[in-house]
Amino acid sequence: MSFQEQELIDWDEFNAVREQLGANFAKIILYFREDGIKSVEAIEQAMQAKISVALVVPAHTLKGESLQFGATPLSALAEKIEMTARHLVEIQQTPEQLIPEAAQLRPMFEATLDALERATNPLVQRRSEGGGFGAKGATNQKFGRL
Repeated sequence: MSFQEQELIDWDEFNAVREQLGANFAKIILYFREDGIKSVEAIEQAMQAKISVALVVPAHTLKGESLQFGATPLSALAEKIEMTARHLVEIQQTPEQLIPEAAQLRPMFEATLDALERATNPLVQRRSEGGGFGAKGATNQKFGRL
């Protein structure tokens, strides 16, 4: 499944958080990456083991951290997993009904990370803009030409 950046990130929210956090922003976004990877892996393991209660905390963590950066679709998906898992714990059922959501989680998380990386890493931004030394189709490139 492919995702478009506009659908993945609320850029107004992202920019507001970036401004509020200032110099701490880069560190906090790295924590989001690390915690997010752990949460997604924990959710996948809980689904494989069919343990509803093991879905609650990692889904809750991913929900809150995603929302912090304006990643509302990822946050909403994590919230659905969390709330459904809480209900399944109450009625003592395994989480098979969450298979579609769990299957969407990793691709959405990775696409969200890619969008955040493009927005925060100046090297990624420069590469995607093209041009520059040795780039195909670079304009005004005179080096090595007669």
